[in-house]
Amino acid sequence: MSDLIRFLDLRDREISADHIEQDLPRASMDLAAAMETIHPLVDRIRTQGASALQDIAKEIDGIDISPIRVSESELADALDNLDGTLRASLEIAIERVQKVSLDSKPTAIETSLATGARVSQRWQPIDSVGLYVPGGKAVYPSSVIMNVVPAQVAGVKNIAIATPGQAAFGGRPHPTVLATAALLGVKDVFTIGGPSAVIAFAYGVPDIGLSPVQLVTGPGNVYVAAAKRMLRGVIAIDSEAGPTEIMIIADSSANPDFVAADLISQAEHDEQAAAVLVTDSLELIEKVSSAIEQQVSNSANRARILEALAGQQSALVLVRDLDAAVRVANFYATEHLSIQTDKNSALLGEITNAGAIFLGDYSPVSLGDYIAGSNHVLPTGGQAKFGSGLGVHTFLRAQQVIEYTESALSEVANNVVSIANSEGLEAHGEAIKIRFQ
Repeated sequence: MSDLIRFLDLRDREISADHIEQDLPRASMDLAAAMETIHPLVDRIRTQGASALQDIAKEIDGIDISPIRVSESELADALDNLDGTLRASLEIAIERVQKVSLDSKPTAIETSLATGARVSQRWQPIDSVGLYVPGGKAVYPSSVIMNVVPAQVAGVKNIAIATPGQAAFGGRPHPTVLATAALLGVKDVFTIGGPSAVIAFAYGVPDIGLSPVQLVTGPGNVYVAAAKRMLRGVIAIDSEAGPTEIMIIADSSANPDFVAADLISQAEHDEQAAAVLVTDSLELIEKVSSAIEQQVSNSANRARILEALAGQQSALVLVRDLDAAVRVANFYATEHLSIQTDKNSALLGEITNAGAIFLGDYSPVSLGDYIAGSNHVLPTGGQAKFGSGLGVHTFLRAQQVIEYTESALSEVANNVVSIANSEGLEAHGEAIKIRFQ
């Protein structure tokens, strides 16, 4: 058995929420401490605007992000210089995410309760959104697509992107990110990284033409998550995204090379990424362990992968049977759940908690990261128990429209008055009775 990732035997262990939290802890992420660190940034950015954003970028990242607003000519140049093969791939990804977003867009409904009594529900787009595209360890044109496309399909009128400046590009955002924004027709792009971006979105920065937005979406590091938590209420947020995570349910029929590659693919995102295999086959664990050793040795991001695999958040887990594996998955509520067994459909029916589910040997998580048509901005840290991944629904609000005629209201007038009086709210009842006096 490899020493690169821990082995965890749960065959004789009760599978419960408490035990899974204890046995499979996530990487530690202290949002409270992060909030304390970034709290002073809020007042600086609100009072000093662009100069504060520039100073903070110099202090933290050692870069000059001026001009903060990316010009249309800079966007056009980035698109003109985009590699043709990459552009074609990004266009396919855009087309597929658009198709899924269009098909998953909620539709209006109308309910007739009686003659002249109607309640309908419509979906209205949020007026303005700020989309955060992270930088740092990697470049994420895919995150531009995953944020922008569903917002556009929803009908959001005002879309702004914030993305960090890169030292390698003289403090400018990565050209591929800019090119992808241009490809999607987004003109409001700002060179702002980390929690500063969330703060700027929340309160606006008039001197660079950035107005406050209603919703901020997109993944980021612990400081971005802390800023989203701190400013929730000033803005709406999609989720407090943490380090990426993958859980794979597999049995003896699974291909160990595939399983190992999928674990490694997510481990290379971040040193805190979680990579977990849950299986009822000790033989598969041994084979996956060997495959990991072999594959990691050739990886360009070997150091990052090794740290993620060695962390408390990663493990090769042995359980009694696949029913136990499903219970582990539901208690854990992973961001990405891959099912690679000879009973995929049956197991899918038992899964309740997961950000996105990848079914079968040829649906790897990395496909969903880029070009499956699904969205890769997903709930992490167990938030899949109560939250959804990003989608067109994120950018819409349900509004109910109530329309009663006089005769329809008269049929239930006494009922309304009765309930209002029982609650001691007689004026509610009077608002009904006055219409028939």
